[in-house]
Amino acid sequence: MNIILFGPPGAGKGTQSKYLVNKLKNFQVSTGDILREEIKKNSDIGQQIISNMNEGKFVSDEIVNSLIENLIYDPENKDKLIFDGYPRSLSQAKYLDLLLDKSNQKIDHIFFLNVNKDTIIERIEKRKILENRKDDDSDTILKRYDTYMETTRPVLDFYSKNSNFHEIDGTKEIDQITKEIDTFINF
Repeated sequence: MNIILFGPPGAGKGTQSKYLVNKLKNFQVSTGDILREEIKKNSDIGQQIISNMNEGKFVSDEIVNSLIENLIYDPENKDKLIFDGYPRSLSQAKYLDLLLDKSNQKIDHIFFLNVNKDTIIERIEKRKILENRKDDDSDTILKRYDTYMETTRPVLDFYSKNSNFHEIDGTKEIDQITKEIDTFINF
């Protein structure tokens, strides 16, 4: 089962993704984790990522797509992918569809955790303290939130026409969101 989780920074995509990975024994495709790993390696790509993040921008589609492609084509991951933070642009969505089609796979469920700015700010402040995340500066997060909502709206419109698209109130408690996701996946 392949699943996409959408939501702005701080919406709880990572939490729900980790739950689904454990429950389904799937592989989490977290662009955030993949990008942080590149930063940790201090590669040229990592430097480009830092520059984009510091400006509140998204990393280019070319960089993200190349990092994602290998994961999709890995036979161990076939029909066992949880996409957390990807795709973020219409071109990424179309590229993902192409990659999945070429690898004889499909997306089974698409979840959009819809969360307002106030809830995001509250969660980011908590996460900043608990997880010591350097990318959780409030001003940067607000820029990323606005950029996310602006950039991702066409992607949500693209997927929302599908019968497997589910919008979930992301302001609910974690366990309530998990239960709602479970109802769609039929656990």
